[in-house]
Amino acid sequence: MSSATDPHEELRVLIQKVARRIRAERGGEGVTDSQLGVLWRLASDGRCTPGGLADSERVSPPSMNRTVNALEALGYVRREPSETDARQVWVILTREGDELIAETRRLRNAWFHEQLDALEPAERDALEAAMDALRKLADS
Repeated sequence: MSSATDPHEELRVLIQKVARRIRAERGGEGVTDSQLGVLWRLASDGRCTPGGLADSERVSPPSMNRTVNALEALGYVRREPSETDARQVWVILTREGDELIAETRRLRNAWFHEQLDALEPAERDALEAAMDALRKLADS
């Protein structure tokens, strides 16, 4: 069954397209989507171990180590030794990383508000009515 005949597949594709378009609005030239994902995680949840980041981003620890190394070289994160375990380090968002997240959030919100403003009131109402269902999908 093609997306032309399967409304559920069409909905999935449309959600993916909107998400991709939102992700295109970003600060930090040269920062990859996976690197930005780590920065978002640190901005929302605070400091984390590299292993915790690997788990949350569903990547291998060596892959996360490369990501953290790149972000550290760009000045967006820093490593800090644990106060209680000499074998453990924390990855912490720097002021520059915080600024990158703030700029990306600003750009994404501006783009999204511009798109919403271009819709008819009934279309905006339909999107608002779908928020609970979309929230369930996002949290699953």
